[in-house]
Amino acid sequence: MLFTNEHRALSESVKKFVATQINPYVDEWEKEGIFPAHELFKKMGEKGFLGIAKPEQFGGMGLDWSYNLAFCEAMGEVNGGSIPMAVGVQTDMATPALAKQGSDALREEFLVPAIAGEYVACIGVSEPGAGSDVASIRTNARKDGDDYVINGGKMWITNGTQADFMCLLANTGDGPAHKNKSLIVLPLKSKGVTIARKLDKLGMRASDTAEIWFEDVRVPQRYRIGEEGMGFIYQMQQFQEERLWGAACNLRYMDIAVQDVITYTRDRQAFGKSLLDNQVVHFRLAELQTEIEALRSMVYRAVEQMINGEDVTYLASMAKLKTGRLCREVADSCLQYYGGMGFMNETPITRMYRDTRLTSIGGGADEVMLGIIAKFMGTLPGKR
Repeated sequence: MLFTNEHRALSESVKKFVATQINPYVDEWEKEGIFPAHELFKKMGEKGFLGIAKPEQFGGMGLDWSYNLAFCEAMGEVNGGSIPMAVGVQTDMATPALAKQGSDALREEFLVPAIAGEYVACIGVSEPGAGSDVASIRTNARKDGDDYVINGGKMWITNGTQADFMCLLANTGDGPAHKNKSLIVLPLKSKGVTIARKLDKLGMRASDTAEIWFEDVRVPQRYRIGEEGMGFIYQMQQFQEERLWGAACNLRYMDIAVQDVITYTRDRQAFGKSLLDNQVVHFRLAELQTEIEALRSMVYRAVEQMINGEDVTYLASMAKLKTGRLCREVADSCLQYYGGMGFMNETPITRMYRDTRLTSIGGGADEVMLGIIAKFMGTLPGKR
């Protein structure tokens, strides 16, 4: 897949935005444990960043996902994982199904302001007893007249304390677990919605994460996205964009980590020479950069398949698995070469060390990715 001048122009625009509107404030947001989502998203909406691959009819750019890839990679210039993750929830986790399957009226009411950055979105799938096991969620939405009445709760909800609406996955029937679920747009100011608490996390400190409960929450049935009972399928499709987003936005993040440690080890003297002059150091960094470039090729290939309308589940799962593990490897190796400074919070590598650990958990744990890959390979028991 080749980037055009238009891709590069978009990338440069995003990098400039990151340098002026995000990075100067990230340290402050990390200390506060939250960033001003409405304020930042409004600025991003004005630039068109929140609707790159969304329909022009609803305020998007109507471009293919390769432009979203350019945007994702450029977001890797942010000094930490919190903001790219929060933005990714807005663009590629909570709104893809709405953009593709929602009615025109529903898209006008919720997608348009989400693309403009006037609404903050979150995705409601995980529950205390159902993280990667999506089929076992217990939140339910029963019909009552023209409404759904929702009861249950969601856990680990990114953007949860600031979001205006949630793309909620709930059980709307009593049939098989993969056919009894629907996606519903749930305004979070609805009566009966409780933001139970803001969660205290190891990493992603600038991104607010919430536990949210629902007690007899009423929403119109017209807020359902697409067909009833198709929610599990729609969510699996959304996961593919989420997984590619997670892979793409970590590519540049890892590049920068390697380049930073090169600069540091070149300047740091030990035993009469720079640390970088030790073969074990510069060979290891060469290995890591090679792994990053191999992952980049996999991500690009997956995006090309997506653009061509192919099923990207196999490659997206591989890319997501490899990203989580490679991020840990890069962060750990680079931190080691900083020595004692690598253990100090003032050194950026410590933030990467904490933040990227989530990549192997969120959006489907490594073990889930391995199961999907094994299924495609035909190596699961009974599949031979």
